[in-house]
Amino acid sequence: MTDVKGKLLTILAALLLLSAAGVGGYSYIEGWNFLDSLYMTVITLGTVGYGETHPLSNAGRVFTMLLILGGIGTMTYIFTSITELLLEGGLKEAFRRFRMQSKLEKLENHYIVCGATRPGLSVCDELSKTSRPFSLVVLKDEEVARFAARGWCAVCGDASSSGVLEAAGARRAKGLFCALSNDKDNAFVAITARGLNPALRIVTVQNENDSEMKDKLVRAGADIVISPSHIGGLRMASEMLRPATVQFLDSMMRGQKSGTRFEDIEAGAGAEGRRLGDYKGAEKKGALVVALKNPGDNTYVVNPLPSVKLSKGDVLVAVGTPEELKELSSQLS
Repeated sequence: MTDVKGKLLTILAALLLLSAAGVGGYSYIEGWNFLDSLYMTVITLGTVGYGETHPLSNAGRVFTMLLILGGIGTMTYIFTSITELLLEGGLKEAFRRFRMQSKLEKLENHYIVCGATRPGLSVCDELSKTSRPFSLVVLKDEEVARFAARGWCAVCGDASSSGVLEAAGARRAKGLFCALSNDKDNAFVAITARGLNPALRIVTVQNENDSEMKDKLVRAGADIVISPSHIGGLRMASEMLRPATVQFLDSMMRGQKSGTRFEDIEAGAGAEGRRLGDYKGAEKKGALVVALKNPGDNTYVVNPLPSVKLSKGDVLVAVGTPEELKELSSQLS
């Protein structure tokens, strides 16, 4: 990316320098105005064969010959460089990076994933499947091109740097995933992100099975700490004890062909005092509400009755297709 940018800047600088020399020369030698000097410079460098704007003096003719000779070499360099960029795909990559940067600047209420590790890429896959906007922070520049080719927004740099997190849109983000392979790095990322956006929800992975490290990550600013080894152990036990249930949930959460998902849906002001059955009961087509969470005491009502009255801020745990979930969310908001 740096080489492409450098070539483009060199091409632009050479073209501007040559044009400025032509305009300045005709203005000084012939006393022409800016427009006449620029017109003469362009038709001379373009070798289009138009007539002279005004009769040239001997000094003007000599200058024109020098401008043509210099222009041939410069224009040859410019066209050769552009051809190289096109053949190497560098220009295409530069435009793709530019589009991705524009997309990054427009992201709001999105998620940031720090680290192209296995947990990080799993998070990205799920966010992509559920059409959640997100940006990925990676260490190597070649990784940016690889993930950009998949349509993801990627930023290169140290995720613990405030500048890199700001480039990923941390001040406008809804949540951040710390998925680096080192717990200390995850702690630094959490501290930096919390300083940029106090309202940011931070979920971090804990690689070391150490209760003290979990406390440190929480103190660093993480809202949720996930231990892959602990989750893996629970998963093994569940596969043995309740295989049908686990496989059913797994097909929804990770299945390539499954279009069913669990989702949190928050009730808005318009839902205040209304019955759950007004939106979705078991007899209606659409997303199924399996639990209702009261944000005041963090308690859950499993399989709530249609007669239950909703309050603003209640969280409905629903299951359905992305379209059904989107429709229910729209009604409740």
